[in-house]
Amino acid sequence: MPLPQDITAFNQNLVDTVYATSQMDWIETTPGQAWMKILWTGSETGTWAVILKWAKGYAAPPHKHLAPAHTYIIKGRLQVRDAVLSTGDYDYEPNGVLHGATTALEDTEYLFICNGAVLFFNDDGFTSYLSWEELERLRAAHAATATAKAA
Repeated sequence: MPLPQDITAFNQNLVDTVYATSQMDWIETTPGQAWMKILWTGSETGTWAVILKWAKGYAAPPHKHLAPAHTYIIKGRLQVRDAVLSTGDYDYEPNGVLHGATTALEDTEYLFICNGAVLFFNDDGFTSYLSWEELERLRAAHAATATAKAA
């Protein structure tokens, strides 16, 4: 039976983005404590996806989400505000949520999908922010370092 409307893709160049994450390098973001694999960045929406790996005891500083985010714990345990997330747990953080440090209670890996920037701060004010642009800069710097080491 034919469909009541044409559902062919308007843009025939659309394709899936597939990465062999098991083959990706971990990019060290805090020496000996935190690493990430940058899965995807979307300049058109500001959304980005990473896998984060934190050593037990690592704590991300206080921050505010300037867009909603999704967290899925692959392995380990993570203290997020008053909750402890364990392997298989999911957390949704709405736009504007503000919280203190997030701490790895054991070696932890988690998928983090964020729809915009995260703003970090301390008692003196803003310290940094993380968005798709910073991730692309980090990816480029990592690639340049890897190329230089290979030469």
